[in-house]
Amino acid sequence: MYNDHYGLTGRPFQLTPDPRFYFESATHRKAMAYLGYGLSQGEGFIVITGEIGSGKTTLTGHLLGTIDPLRIRAIRIVSTSFGGDDLLRLVAAQLGVATEGLEKAEVLDRVETNLLDHARTGQKTLIIVDEVQNLEQGALEELRMLSNFQAGEHALVQLLLLGQPEFKERLDKAPELEQLRQRVIATHHLTAMEKCEISPYIAHRLKLVGWNGTPAIDESAIDPLFAYSGGMPRKLNNVMTRVLLMGSIERRDAIDGALVEAVVADMARDAFSVSSASAQESTGTQSFATDSVALDLAARIAMLESHAEEQGAVLRRTLSLLVQWAESDVPAPRSEFFRAPAA
Repeated sequence: MYNDHYGLTGRPFQLTPDPRFYFESATHRKAMAYLGYGLSQGEGFIVITGEIGSGKTTLTGHLLGTIDPLRIRAIRIVSTSFGGDDLLRLVAAQLGVATEGLEKAEVLDRVETNLLDHARTGQKTLIIVDEVQNLEQGALEELRMLSNFQAGEHALVQLLLLGQPEFKERLDKAPELEQLRQRVIATHHLTAMEKCEISPYIAHRLKLVGWNGTPAIDESAIDPLFAYSGGMPRKLNNVMTRVLLMGSIERRDAIDGALVEAVVADMARDAFSVSSASAQESTGTQSFATDSVALDLAARIAMLESHAEEQGAVLRRTLSLLVQWAESDVPAPRSEFFRAPAA
């Protein structure tokens, strides 16, 4: 809805990571420097950690867009609570190695052969493991064993581990990870953006979807945006989506601090309502759909309803239009909706 009002060609603050929107904050610039150094070494582990919503996945997507696929073959695994054998077979599948009916030793042999075949063509293999904090000890040990594969003095595989802060603490302190820890050649912990980066971040994402300066982002909006988000990209995206929606409903040409504060207050009330409803659900009195699109639309409608008394008849008519729009809008399949356009 706000896209049409402001003449935007897409959603600038979508919550799903999209490398097109990569923003080089100070912490992401450092991460890319460590990644570049680590990849130049061609061996061992590179570890990137950060809080939920700090931009690890977007960073990885940006990295994959910059490396030469003829020199580095990258595979990516999003982990759950895998054991060692499960992870090994998943890695093999991502490499295109068949494992059905094979014993573990045979799987390892085929994986090594695959890595050697690619190395002979000058292509190293990079294994990216996301949400690594979920891995069991046996799975981490399998990753370490994979890092042992060599052709002469050269490693056949390199590993990039992405995880939440608890993995950093585990890696730093757990005695059972000593051997893996000794093979870490580069590490960086993504922190939040500074307040001075909020305005450039917003402008960067808006420009990528055809922003022509409307709505203008007033300086007074930065403090409440930073206070709410703490500089975390995902939280900032979340609040900016709601701010733009309300701005379009009220036909605002500028986003100021008062509007942001009103939206943040609405979000707090919505969160309280959802929390209360969840408690009722546990007693069997209410149920909620878990589909992410439905939740997103429900949150927007709830926001409008919270302003009904203030806006009166005008806002009620607007709400009716929004509901009609929501019910008629059929979103594209996720994989196609977020696919970056071809260069």
